[in-house]
Amino acid sequence: MTEKLRIIVVDDHTVMRAGVVALLAAEPTIEIVGEADDGREAIALAARLRPDVALLDLRMPVMDGVAATAELGRLGTRVLVLTTYDTDTEIERAIEAGAIGYLLKDTTRDQLVEAIRSAARGETVLAPRVAEKLVARMRRPEPATLTAREIDVLRAVADGLSNTEIGRRLVIAEATVKTHLLRVFAKLDVGDRTRAVVVAMDLGLLPGRNG
Repeated sequence: MTEKLRIIVVDDHTVMRAGVVALLAAEPTIEIVGEADDGREAIALAARLRPDVALLDLRMPVMDGVAATAELGRLGTRVLVLTTYDTDTEIERAIEAGAIGYLLKDTTRDQLVEAIRSAARGETVLAPRVAEKLVARMRRPEPATLTAREIDVLRAVADGLSNTEIGRRLVIAEATVKTHLLRVFAKLDVGDRTRAVVVAMDLGLLPGRNG
């Protein structure tokens, strides 16, 4: 007989926690070895019981799920987040902390059981809605950012100054001015000075032409 996967269920909502426990009670491949209602208690449980997987809510008192995830990982327990929250911020924080999976509480029993097995094997498990959000975020271009010096150079361009004049204003070499402008062109995906000023102003990166 295959050894059962040992899990703990961590959720500050007693009814929700009881529901998860009841949902998994009849599963012969899983053994619930402990329950906790906050992150700190979950860490104490994991240190004592060494479960394979922790089913973990995110928003809890005392210590939230993200902080607990990092500690649980250090103890060798894989964390499978089970929550109602699917915002980009929540997802990213949990995964960055080391969660191996992220499920939502509308997950079916069969999906949950399979997710626990996958997590125990070290496989990443994401709810479809969560996976879609992560993919969309990866495809979303990062907003352009300019350094303070690049903004100084671009503001001088907007004031109609030549490279030589910009160098005198900012007390830098003309070659340095050109280098800054090339970086600005690359960041803003433009090919000339005028377009760089227009795009920067459209993006709110150039806060006023004369200070």
